Amino acid sequence: MNDSNDMQDEGPDPNTASMFGDDNPNAGSDEAYQVLARKYRPTTFDDMVGQEAMVRTLTNAFKTGRIAHAFMLTGVRGVGKTTTARLLARALNYVGNGEDGPSVKLNPMGTHCQAIMESRHPDVLELDAASRTGVADMRELLDGVRYSPVNARYKVYIIDEVHMLSTAAFNALLKTLEEPPPHVKFIFATTEIRKVPVTVLSRCQRFNLARLTTEALAAHLSRICEKEGAKVSEEGLALVARAAEGSARDALSVLDQAIVQSTGEEVSVEAIRDMLGLADRARVFNLLDAATSGQHKAALEETTSQLQEGAEAQVLMKDLLDAMAEIARAQAMGDAYIFAGPTEWTDRTKKLAASMSNAQSARYWKLLLQGFEDCARAPDPNVAAEMAVLRLAAAAALPSPEEAARMFQGGPTGGPAGGGPNGGGYANGDPGPGAQAYQAGGSGGAKAHAQAGQVVARAVPDQYAEAAPGPVLGSLNQICAALQTDKQIHLLYDVEHYVRPAEVRYGLFTYAAAPGIPADFQMRMKNWLEDKTGVEWQVDLGHSTRESLEEIRVRQEKERIDEVSSIPRIAEALDLLPGAKVVKIEKFDTDDEGNVVRVDFNRRRDFSKLDDV
Repeated sequence: MNDSNDMQDEGPDPNTASMFGDDNPNAGSDEAYQVLARKYRPTTFDDMVGQEAMVRTLTNAFKTGRIAHAFMLTGVRGVGKTTTARLLARALNYVGNGEDGPSVKLNPMGTHCQAIMESRHPDVLELDAASRTGVADMRELLDGVRYSPVNARYKVYIIDEVHMLSTAAFNALLKTLEEPPPHVKFIFATTEIRKVPVTVLSRCQRFNLARLTTEALAAHLSRICEKEGAKVSEEGLALVARAAEGSARDALSVLDQAIVQSTGEEVSVEAIRDMLGLADRARVFNLLDAATSGQHKAALEETTSQLQEGAEAQVLMKDLLDAMAEIARAQAMGDAYIFAGPTEWTDRTKKLAASMSNAQSARYWKLLLQGFEDCARAPDPNVAAEMAVLRLAAAAALPSPEEAARMFQGGPTGGPAGGGPNGGGYANGDPGPGAQAYQAGGSGGAKAHAQAGQVVARAVPDQYAEAAPGPVLGSLNQICAALQTDKQIHLLYDVEHYVRPAEVRYGLFTYAAAPGIPADFQMRMKNWLEDKTGVEWQVDLGHSTRESLEEIRVRQEKERIDEVSSIPRIAEALDLLPGAKVVKIEKFDTDDEGNVVRVDFNRRRDFSKLDDV
């Protein structure tokens, strides 16, 4: 039942006898030309790049005889799911080279290999679930399950894009998949593993085909260029590998396009960059350098220049995001960091990494991410990109998070921006407590309150608040008001009932936990604060002698009841009625127009109108 035209189209040319097509007599003919993605499709497991874990598992399974009856292959497009399915079908039915049992050693080609590779073997049946989704198609395919293989060891059913099957088709498959005959094997492939019912997944041995790393993919492309006699610059291959995002097929398709541009000379990185519509990497570094050093004019001019020369706003933002992510990686890895590309790129990445602290690079990345999102929805993406770069330059003028922490703590300022021994903070390079973006001291200062339950609320100077990517939440009251506005009912409930505040200010939320606090409160609180404000927050347990908001409410209610119960006339009434007690107190007041209104002490407080807790 080999009805998959798509799969047949992807099959290798029968004249291609090796992975590199060296024995193809028509290789030089225009009519017989094969695109690289097909010509260099792996023909053995040894040819596969980056899937060592799967090959190791299959090797051990074949040696021990513990072979599953169903396999699920999942991964992004172009990592080799269909190719792996056919290789696995060959391995299950391999006969040759002295082997008469399942084997991952497929060289030389076995008795059934050629027919399976050409999708014409009677015992290896392929179904393209994208075009055959119905239950009738599944029943037709499964009708042959009860029959033994014609001449192979196993009857193998390959179902590509299995997530496209209908619910009825999955249900028809389940019983056979649960108890298949010993001569039947199923191989499923999908890019959407979450759409496959768990009842099917639980009956399969699952292999996640990993994306290829940029380094491995660039090396693979380099080997293919040598076989093809093509000259492509090292930097160009690195660009192709990065643009493919881990997909070997995508990389080979782009490489095919790049080789066509050659006229006997080496294909330059500029030609590939123009072909892909990418910004010049060196110019990306120049732009980042200007923006992160606070040079507004230079950063804006470079952004405008790149956009006018044809760079797309969102692509430019993505290039900046990628570069900033590499900077953060360089900071984390230190001397061990290597960039997949020319040495100049590595050197410039390390230089930029040394010019800022870890917290600053995280701040810049979040600002660029917001800029990327702005470009997607702004009426004019180019203007959105320019504004994003200007925000980046404005953030560079702010004190580093480590510097801000020292300002709050009253320590000396003016040290280097970086963390660690030369940049303040802790010895391990982490910023000190409360070292978060857009904090500052100065005239805002800190206002301490003596009343129980109050927390420190530090004001942020206007010039810093204006540059913040989101709202500046500087006190517990502001945080509660924002939670109430966002209708974060469960999180607000937890804050009111279980948080005994220690120190709460912009970027820092420390507290002691009251009994009963949910185990995931700290994670949920941190995630919401960072999503809300656009900066990183430190949310930690600390020591506090204060009460939670709910404990304050209960205590104050009890104090009011005790006070009212001690009024002589009410106390006399309580004595005359054994067991009687005051359970609720209502206060009547007058509004601005003189009307009598009732005040409910127990109503939810309007946090937005409070100055302090």
